[in-house]
This record gives sequence, structure tokens and C-alpha cells, in this order.
Amino acid sequence: MLRTGLRRFEHWSAEQAASAGLTPAQHQLMLAVRGHPDRRGPTIGEAAEYLLLRHHSVVGLVDRAESAGLVRRTRDPGDHRVIRLQLTEEGTERLEALSRLHREELERLAHEIPDL
Repeated sequence: MLRTGLRRFEHWSAEQAASAGLTPAQHQLMLAVRGHPDRRGPTIGEAAEYLLLRHHSVVGLVDRAESAGLVRRTRDPGDHRVIRLQLTEEGTERLEALSRLHREELERLAHEIPDL
């Protein structure tokens, strides 16, 4: 039951991302950027670790997300060799809207999934 519920939630999440004009990978990237503990944002390598992807795959994902106006690359003020990722205003607004929907769905599912 739990595995089925998790798969359904993952499928539902992908549908919600598509409805918001995002790919599931873009949604996950935006979550990685937003949830990173360093306010300056993650490096591409840190995002790759979080997403369990190879560095070059995340570079392509960031390129597409940047072209869509969701994230931006910024130079680290302390080390100009380091590039950090930050959400744009558009990316923040879209992620917040998706996150509201996800919280509501998780609250609904909490009543359906039996206690472990």
C-alpha cells in the first residue's frame, strides 16, 4: 500500500509540474536550489549530488531551466571561480505555487496511508 501510494504521489507530482509548464526534473532542480542550506545557493556539483545525477547532466538541466527563466547562475562573491544557482523571481513564484499543491496533497494522503 505504501509503495503504491508513493508511486501515485510521484505520478501526481509529475502531472502537477507539467501543468505548471515544468518538467519533473526542473521541479526537482528548483527544490534543490530552494532547499539548499547555503543562502548563496548550491553549486552545480552540489545540485548533481542532491539529484543523483552526473555533473554534465545537471549542466544541461540548468541550461534549460535558465533559458526558461527559472534559475540563474551567479558567481560566488568569495571565490569567483565558483558558480552558484539561485531561483529567479519567476522560479520562486512557480515553485511556491507547486509546493502549496504538494503540501495539500500530502495532508490528504496522510489520512489515507496507514500508520507505519
